[in-house]
Order: sequence, then structure tokens, then C-alpha cells
Amino acid sequence: MPLPTDVQRLFRAPNFATMSTLGPDGSPQTSIMWVEVEGDEILFSTLKSRQKAANLTRDPRVSVLVQDPDRPYEYVEVRGTAALAEDTGRTVANDLSLAYAGQPFRSEPPDHVRLVVRVSPRKILKYLGSGQVVRLD
Repeated sequence: MPLPTDVQRLFRAPNFATMSTLGPDGSPQTSIMWVEVEGDEILFSTLKSRQKAANLTRDPRVSVLVQDPDRPYEYVEVRGTAALAEDTGRTVANDLSLAYAGQPFRSEPPDHVRLVVRVSPRKILKYLGSGQVVRLD
């Protein structure tokens, strides 16, 4: 599903995103993440040892929400499925660190396996702050 231009703009800017996965017992597990867009996918980086990686390996359903800092009552939620792969050379982690922190990604021990998570949208909701919700899919 294509990400509309205004949605891409929110995810391309260095806005913190809230990402939720489903834990082993079905309860939500939520994290604040750095994100970027590649094509129509939302990307983020995580360690293979993190709970979110285990959750997404078991159940790839995910929700990613980003808020417009200039319009704090407006935000977009993207629900979709995630695919995980090793972030060879920590390329995505480095790109995100440059965008959000303005510096290269910190060094980590070689045994810390970093993953890139690619979220493919299945449903897109835009909240307009006035109680109005627009479905963009």
C-alpha cells in the first residue's frame, strides 16, 4: 500500500515514532523509535536481543504512530506487518543516528546483532485533532 506524501513527510522528518508490537501473552509492548521511509516502507533499527524483535519474529503485526510536532493534536498511525533482516554494517542504524542525533551511530560490540525492521502498511489512519479520523488506505 502506498504511503501518501503527507504521511511520508511526517516519517521522513526526524520525528520520534511510537511503535507497538504484541507480546507473547497478547499484551502490547511499546517503544519510542527513530524511523525513516524507503519507498512505501517504514524502517527502524533494533537489536536482535530486544523484546520487540522477538515479538515481531513471532507475530509480525505492528502499529507505528508519528505525531506532527507543529500540530500536536494531529498524528498518523500506520498498521502493518514487519519483515526483519540483519542490518549489515549497521547502515540503517547509522542513517537514523545521522538524521536524529547529527552524528554517526555509536559503536557496539560485534556480538550485538542489529536488525532492520521494514514495516509494510496495511492500514493508514490520520487523526486530525478535531475528533476526526480519516482512513487513507
